[in-house]
Amino acid sequence: MANQIPESNQPSNTQTYGFPIYAADWIPEETVRSKIDKDQNNSEDDGSESSSSPSSSTTSRSCIVLAGGGGEGRSGIANVVLICRVDLDTKSLSEQPVGRIVLGTDLPYRMAVHPRGGGLVCALPNSCKRFDWENIMSPREGGEEGEEVIKELKDVGQQLALAFNQEGSVLAAGGEDGTLRIFEWPSMKTLLDESKAHSSVKNLTFSESGKFLVSLGGPLCRVWDVNASAAIASLSKEKDEMFAYCRFSVDNAGNEVLYIAANTERGGSIITWDTTTWKRRRSKLMKNYSISAFNVSADGTLLALGNMEGDVLIIDSTKMKTHQLVKKAHLGLVTALSFSPDSRCLVSVSFDSRAKLTVIEKTAEKHGVNWLVMFLLCVLLYVVSYYFLMAKGIIAKN
Repeated sequence: MANQIPESNQPSNTQTYGFPIYAADWIPEETVRSKIDKDQNNSEDDGSESSSSPSSSTTSRSCIVLAGGGGEGRSGIANVVLICRVDLDTKSLSEQPVGRIVLGTDLPYRMAVHPRGGGLVCALPNSCKRFDWENIMSPREGGEEGEEVIKELKDVGQQLALAFNQEGSVLAAGGEDGTLRIFEWPSMKTLLDESKAHSSVKNLTFSESGKFLVSLGGPLCRVWDVNASAAIASLSKEKDEMFAYCRFSVDNAGNEVLYIAANTERGGSIITWDTTTWKRRRSKLMKNYSISAFNVSADGTLLALGNMEGDVLIIDSTKMKTHQLVKKAHLGLVTALSFSPDSRCLVSVSFDSRAKLTVIEKTAEKHGVNWLVMFLLCVLLYVVSYYFLMAKGIIAKN
């Protein structure tokens, strides 16, 4: 299938890239983005680019990486990893990718971006591969030379979850067969290899400090001490809950919390857990909202949810109230959500082959009525009125 490119040259916050998209993330390193900017600027010497100044483009541009495809069937849809530019000035995504690599019959179902610019790890049907950004930007003939099969994750079956800790020093992989593996990075020294962690590992998240890893797989979540390579707690579902996603973050007091997104018969639910006692703090039900994707902003203030109908919901993590709703952001199921590192934007992707950039709306500061001031003003008005009326003789002096 050929890439579907809009005819209009006007910047757009939604682009179609011609393949079902399963994973999306922001490219974090300035050095990586600088290389991408340099390569792209060299290709735009014909003057067709907008008239933004160099300094403006450096600060307003970022990049995202997308992965997906048609699998190993005969659909004619390629399996692809590509890099797209994000322009925050025009609030748009680039029509054409600035980097693209085709993976043959292997579908990149999940991926993890190294937080310090160390490339990208993709989960393919039977193994995991690491890709350098340079290779995605300028793939060599045949494409294989820039791909590195990770031998410790070769022929291990489909990995449904991949995650780096914030320092990029530890990689975790969760398999469809229920095996959880934790490695030092980049040495790939095994820290944990637990074949019966779950019936199937669906999601992974490292704590902010990197001390804990939470693995999610029916019917429960397990908390692992990374240094001790041991499980220290199990988080069980209640009633009809079906755990779907897990993410560590911090609350408005700076304390670390764990969010678990679950689906119930009544709708989606966000459960907040205390990371000291591993007890539930609270839960918030979103009626008739079936969660298909979930993420948390880097500053911890916002939660994003995608559903089966293609809607994207952004909620305030403190009040657990709707901050922003994008109805029909996609034509169908939302597969992944990713906040920008500065928490100003959200990228959502879907089976509909589209990526959408949503700029987070700023909440207008609401100035409530100061009832104490109103009371004092009323008292003052009463006193002044009383003495005025008494001076006029309307009210007799005692």
